[in-house]
Formats: sequence, C-alpha cells, structure tokens
Amino acid sequence: MTQILPSTETNQPLLYPHNNSNPTITSMDVQNSPRKSYWRCSKQDFFPEPSFKDLSSYRTALSQICPRLKDRLLSRSTETHELVTLRRESENSMQKCLTWWDLMWMSFGSVVGSGIFVITGQEARDNAGPAIVLSYALSGFSALLSVFCYTEFAVEIPVAGGSFSYLRVELGDFIAYLAAGNILLEAIIGAAGLGRSWSSYFASMINSKNPDFMRIKIDSFADGFNLLDPLAVVVLLVANSIAMSGTKRTSFLNWIASIATAFIIAFIIVVGFIHFKSSNLVPYFPKGAEGVFVSAAVVYWAYTGFDMVATMAEETKNPSRDIPIGLVGSMSIITVIYCLMALALTGMVKYTEIDPNAAYSVAFAQIGMNWATYLVSICALKGMTTSLMVGSLGQGRYTTQIARSHMIPPWFARVHPKTGTPINATLLTTILSAIVAFFSSLDVLSSVFSICTLLIFMLLAVALLVRRYYVKDVTSKNDSVTFFVSLFTIVGSSIGVTALWNSGVRGWIGYVVASVIWCSGTLGISLLHKHRVPKVWGVPLVPWLPSLSIAMNVFLLGSLDYKAFLRFIICSAVMMLYYLMVGVHATYDVAHQNQKETLAEEGR
Repeated sequence: MTQILPSTETNQPLLYPHNNSNPTITSMDVQNSPRKSYWRCSKQDFFPEPSFKDLSSYRTALSQICPRLKDRLLSRSTETHELVTLRRESENSMQKCLTWWDLMWMSFGSVVGSGIFVITGQEARDNAGPAIVLSYALSGFSALLSVFCYTEFAVEIPVAGGSFSYLRVELGDFIAYLAAGNILLEAIIGAAGLGRSWSSYFASMINSKNPDFMRIKIDSFADGFNLLDPLAVVVLLVANSIAMSGTKRTSFLNWIASIATAFIIAFIIVVGFIHFKSSNLVPYFPKGAEGVFVSAAVVYWAYTGFDMVATMAEETKNPSRDIPIGLVGSMSIITVIYCLMALALTGMVKYTEIDPNAAYSVAFAQIGMNWATYLVSICALKGMTTSLMVGSLGQGRYTTQIARSHMIPPWFARVHPKTGTPINATLLTTILSAIVAFFSSLDVLSSVFSICTLLIFMLLAVALLVRRYYVKDVTSKNDSVTFFVSLFTIVGSSIGVTALWNSGVRGWIGYVVASVIWCSGTLGISLLHKHRVPKVWGVPLVPWLPSLSIAMNVFLLGSLDYKAFLRFIICSAVMMLYYLMVGVHATYDVAHQNQKETLAEEGR
C-alpha cells in the first residue's frame, strides 16, 4: 500500500511506501503552499534558523555553544524524522523509478572502474604474486561485510542520506556530523581523483611516454598541486550534468555502458584462460602471507563505490526486495569477476614479467594480440566514466539529506520539480570536486579518500550492533554496561592486532591473545537480548559478521601512512570549526522547533 500526499511546492505527489519499516503518514503531515521558484536565493533560503536572524541573535547563539553542543552530543534522530519530516525540506519528491536491475548495474558501473586494471599488475608484481587472487577474495569478503550492513539499514530506513541518516539514528547527531563531513570530503576527493585518473589514462593512450602532456605545469606552485588539469574538469562537468538531468536516464546510460564492459571483461577472462600456463603460478606465495595481506589492503579500493548506490534507496520502487538483490548480488558477482581477472592475468604472464603500469594491455601484446590493448583502454575509460555518473548521483543525495538536517544550508536540499533530482546539491559537489581536480595530483587525493571510506564503514558496523542490542531508556543498566564494554573490547582488540602487524611482530602468541579477546567481546554481545530484529532483511550471524567488519576495517586503516592521518586530522579540524560556528546552532534550532511543533500537535 502506498499513501499519496500532496507536494509542498508542485502538483507532484510525495510517495512514501507504507510497510512495517516506514511510519504511517496522514494528509495532515504536508500542507499546500504557493508555487515558488526553484532558483530563489536569499538569506532566508540559506540560513532560516533563528540563531542567524541578525548579528545579535548570532552572538547569543555563540554564547550558548557549550549547552547546545551537549544537547547535540546526546541527541539521536528517529526513523520517522529521517523518513518523513526531513523530506519536506526538499519541497518536491524524488522519483521512485529504480528496480533491483537498475541497482545491480549501478553498483557494477560504480565499482568496476579503473582500479582492477591499474592496481592488479602493481600488486601482483610487487607483493602478492599469483596469490593476488586471494588478496581480491579477502578484500571482496571485507567489502561484502560492509554491504550487508548498508543493505539492512537501507531496507529499514530507505532515505537519500545513506550512512549519514543511519548513523544519525543510531549513534547520534554529533557522530553523524563527523560522518557527514567525511562523506562530503570523500565525495569531493573521490570525484576529483576519478577525473584526474580519466585524463591520465586518456593522455597515456595518445602519448604513453608522457601522461601529463595535456596538463599545464605551473612551476611556482608546490609539488602535487602544480599540474593543472582542464580535461579532468570537463569530464566532471559532463558526467555530473548527465546525473542532474534525471535518475532514470543516468541509470539507462550506465546500464548500456556496463553491459559493454561486461562483454569486454568476459573476453579478457576467456582469452586469459585460453593462454593460461600453470607454470606461471609458481611460486604461488613469493612473499608469503604478508604479501597477500599487504595487497589486500591496496586492492580493497577496487571495491569502493557501492555506498553511493545505497543512497538511491529513496528512489527505489520496492526497497525491501530491490536493495538486497541489487547490492548483495552485484558485489558477490564483482568479487568473482575480480578473482577471475586476476587469475587470468597471472596465468597468462609470469608475475615477474607483468607491467605494473599497464598490466593487461602489455599482457595481450606479449601473446600477439596488440589490437586487444585498445579494448582494455576503452573498458578502463568507460569504467571511470560510469563511476563518475553513479558517484554523482550518490554524492548529490548524500548532500541533500545533510542539507535537510540543516547541517549545511537547506538551499542544497531542494529537489527540482521537473528532473526529480537534487540539482543544487549536485552542483555543490561538482564545483568543489572540479576545483580540487584542477589543482591536486592523484597521490595527494587518494590518501585522504582512503581514511574517509574506512572510517564510515567501521562506524556503520558499530551502528548496526547498537541498533540490534541497545535502545536508550529501554535496555537495562547491566545490559548497557555489558554491551559497551564488549564493544570497546572488540575495537580495542582489533587495534591491537593492527598494531602488532604494523610493528613487524609475526609470532603467533600475540595474535592468538588478541583474537581470544576479540571473540570474548563478540560473545559478550551475542549473549544479550536483541531489542530489534529486522522485519524484512537483515545481516546474518549478528554480532559476529559486524564485529568482523569492524576488525577488518580497523586493520585496513592501520595500513595507511602517517601523512594520510595528518591530512585527515587537518580536514576534521576545519569541519569541527564549521560545526561550532554554524552547524550546532542550525541543528539545535531545527530540533527544538520540531519539538515545539510535536507538542503543539499532541495538544491539539
């Protein structure tokens, strides 16, 4: 059953599926208002909260930072608030036009980009050797654990905010803001990195000796920021313009392009196995288990992108059916494809002879199929293009939900009445990512992006455990203490294993002790009563799989160098400054205004 509500701005209906995972809506929830221009732009549109009414009001707000920050630290959103109340900020509804078929190909188009073609050869030659297949299997399993967590939340809370909304409900407003800042940072840096990768790959097809020949070098700028890339900006603008034109149109274009990629990948795998030599797999572990784990941390980035698809839940026709099939199904298939491609490469060419910069292209040339190198190049460029398009869809919807909560100006929450897409939010991420891509090199971008992704994946696994086992003012004091002690034990033991590995300790005693502590923490949670059980679809083997997801994400975080953490700390400090000056006051005003309206409605 679907309830149809009149839109606040147009004659389009706002559709909310009425099932066990969504709250009941009545026609009194949304009031008609006169039609307004989508592009109106005034101070009231950006800062409508009382704290920003005038300079005196803002001074008063700043004087109350401490109590307001405490309020936000203890505040948690509700599913009803995320599903219903916040959607009114968009004034128009997003179109429910996606099925499991669309989500599956969106996930394929978003994930299968240049990563498999770029990093497979590097890691097979430098670290894992033929065992790169196992590295892809381990990373795929880790990514699948995160997919499980995303899927359960997306089915239960099908909104555009993705992990931002899930964390806001389970871990509170402040943690959600930190995640929101990292989400926006991830979106901007990820898109900028893809734009730079696209221009590099395209340039190398024309001039393999100088992939930077299309960039403008400015000697007076610092290294890493002195190669200006206008082509990356053009690619970003085109991909994001397609995403803004309509969700279904973007999905169709992605589907056509991804079908073509699937045929090319099938060709690569078949040819690889035809020219397969088992002697190329010896030795299978040239650098032992350590080489496999090091490569697993690197090739993990070939799996990122599925979180963008989770943000499409608000535009999915049947979330409870389509999201599990689309996300879990696609990531399982992608893992198998990656393993087969890695096996085909190492079976076709001895790992010591693999070209680290263009592994598949050179491999085909070595077996006399020079023409096939163009297929590989086209496939890589197509993968980056669809990743940009699907990523643009996800970035816009993340930003929309963040703006709906007033953590950033609500002007970015608006959905265009004709396209049914959040044009303002998409423009924000497009402009920022284009500026970053124009100046920044890939090595600067990739390190920051890595931390953002893993941190959010880890927090989401923690949020899932909180959702199942802890309900404020319902869970008993003893159970609450047991739960949080066990949770800290899981995180602490995961950090311990990571520290042992990074310090070079390879003896089994330390790892066994840390594993026993991890198991005891997970067992402690498993003995508690579950306060929530998924109504439609849920993560299996809870708490063991979410706990394992926490451990694996912490381990991958520990593989990054100190420069990545330094950049992350600087970015987080800037986010905190904005939150203290703007975000905490805007969200405080909105939350307490909603409380007054709720009390007034209850009184009536």
